[in-house]
Amino acid sequence: MMKTLRNLLLRNWELKLLSLIIAFFVWLSLIPEEKTFSEKTLTIPLETHNIPADMELVEKPDPIVDVTIRAPNRIIDEISAVNVSAKLNLSRASIYQREYPLNETMISIPTGAEVVRISPAVVRLKLERTRQVSLDIAPNIIGQAKEGYGIAKIEVIPPRVLVKGPESKFGEKDKVSTSPVDISELTSSTEVEADLILPKPELRLATARAKARIRIFMEVIGPVEKPAPEKKKG
Repeated sequence: MMKTLRNLLLRNWELKLLSLIIAFFVWLSLIPEEKTFSEKTLTIPLETHNIPADMELVEKPDPIVDVTIRAPNRIIDEISAVNVSAKLNLSRASIYQREYPLNETMISIPTGAEVVRISPAVVRLKLERTRQVSLDIAPNIIGQAKEGYGIAKIEVIPPRVLVKGPESKFGEKDKVSTSPVDISELTSSTEVEADLILPKPELRLATARAKARIRIFMEVIGPVEKPAPEKKKG
């Protein structure tokens, strides 16, 4: 009995194997495309959202993450970095927390797809409290006054301006400077408008004012050099 069964199985085994392979591929072709899945990994930007109003992001997390997505074959080719995004919600963040886990709820993907893996799974960042300080405005005067003239007084309007930023970025000697004001051609008092320049790039103006008025009062302090008379022609 066993010998007969073995002979039946081995008889024309090449044809039987070929038939089995053909049957397998026919079966695959009959499976609905919705039930066949593939995976792909995308590198996408990580965006931070909803930073509390009284906090500053001083150390940013990794700017990109790798996301592995599983989806039906019929839509897998349509999934790209254009329609996938990663957003880290910091609305409940704390200045004492440095590590923030990433999960699939933070990834926006097309309907029908699912997130399989996120790398890195945890990102590091740092938040600080926002500080607001009134800083002196120091005019940046350049050039040398003409012979016989000097500066009697300089007024800055306003003399101070509100600046805000991370609390660790403020120093005791910080001042807001102005764009350069050249006095080398001045022979009388004048008023100019100059841009405000912050002492550190992490700081920003807390008001809409971005300029200051500078009043320069000139005075005669010695003999004034007179221009040489023009020679008469002819």
